[in-house]
Amino acid sequence: MARDVTDETPIASRDELVAWFAAGCKPPSAWRLGTEHEKFPFYLSDLAPVPYEGRPDRDQRGIRALLEGMRAKTGWASIEDKGFLIGLFEEGGGAISLEPGGQFELSGAPLETLHETAAEMDSHLADVKEVAARHGIGFLGLGMSPKWTLAQTPVMPKSRYGIMTGYMPKVGSRGLDMMYRTCTVQVNLDFASEADMVRKLRVSIALQPLATALFANSPFTEGRPNGRLSERSEIWRDTDNHRAGMLPFVFEDGMGFDRYVDYALGVPMYFVKRGAVYHDVAGADFRDLLAGGLEALPGQRATMSDWANHLSTIFPEVRLKRYLEMRGADVGGRDHIVALSAFFVGLLYDGQALDAAWDLAKGWNAEQRQSLRDAVPVQGLDAVIAGRKLRDIAREAIAISRHGLARRRRLDTRGRDESLYLDLLDERVAGATAAEVWLDKFRGEWRGLVDPVFTQAAF
Repeated sequence: MARDVTDETPIASRDELVAWFAAGCKPPSAWRLGTEHEKFPFYLSDLAPVPYEGRPDRDQRGIRALLEGMRAKTGWASIEDKGFLIGLFEEGGGAISLEPGGQFELSGAPLETLHETAAEMDSHLADVKEVAARHGIGFLGLGMSPKWTLAQTPVMPKSRYGIMTGYMPKVGSRGLDMMYRTCTVQVNLDFASEADMVRKLRVSIALQPLATALFANSPFTEGRPNGRLSERSEIWRDTDNHRAGMLPFVFEDGMGFDRYVDYALGVPMYFVKRGAVYHDVAGADFRDLLAGGLEALPGQRATMSDWANHLSTIFPEVRLKRYLEMRGADVGGRDHIVALSAFFVGLLYDGQALDAAWDLAKGWNAEQRQSLRDAVPVQGLDAVIAGRKLRDIAREAIAISRHGLARRRRLDTRGRDESLYLDLLDERVAGATAAEVWLDKFRGEWRGLVDPVFTQAAF
């Protein structure tokens, strides 16, 4: 999320929390897709991570210089935190932001077609590579930093991340790894109604482990294989289980906006923002802020910005805001990023495809879904659910998505529909995922060294 929300409208009742979600409903003609991805900056000279201010002792500039260069290149407006440039945004369009360890994130604009998404990606990557080249910086497309220890990873000057850094070790063993050493890609998709939201949320949560397997791309930690195909996904299993996971309640009778409000109210807070100041209330109950009884901020009552910001600190496999965020995939290269968006657009934006996708998953119970989610970081497409190999389910799901994209009939200038962006996934199901390719190279041509990945997995 590039910018914290600043709507200071006081919340008068719980009904307004439900209405906040309902305001996201849009007719299909207004549905858009927004693709977000993160990437690791590194110095080309020695493959070291890039600090915010760079390395003055070597006359090498850092993350601030990247942002300044992108601001000059794009004309986007600045986002600042206590005088530090921490992001950029285009009004009504995309944004660039920083993750805690310097991961450089593009939050794409809401677009109508995957062809536009691909063009946006190409434009952004061309700009960022041009700016980075001036400073001897490259960008790596892996789901976890393959070489650096946590201690070697830089810290960005963002107030909310300071609060999270102090809180994370209290609620799980991998929260700091998640913050500082992982990168993801996600797509954000719309819904027409509460019922449509529920259908899409159920399908996308059930199939999120499949996305994890298809897009697995984090097999290395601190220079060695870590024993998993997606270490990023494994990290989430013990980051903060109060705010992450497979949300079994979504599949129960009565699911809707109101039920998600119940869930979100039960997730402990991180911060309350007043003006430019982030107040550390980590572990506090949002319901106390609603009632004006938050001990750390006596007399303060919740505003709509507090609610929106709180929702941005909840991290399930699929997150509900005024749209749905698919959160299960490691980042990868340009085609990998666009394929993630294509996969879920094809499944969720066509009625026939959505029905067929639900037919794939509707027989699974909560225990089976969780067991699959626990297995895929290691087993990938060889994991099994309800007696079926995930690889076989993947073939069916990709075919369903392909038909959904074909029926959308959004054509590029050469007359091709959006299903062309799924070709990469067909190759992976028939052959090897990105993580498996890197592991084969590590054991073969790389001769047990991880450094070549900084060339071969670079943007």
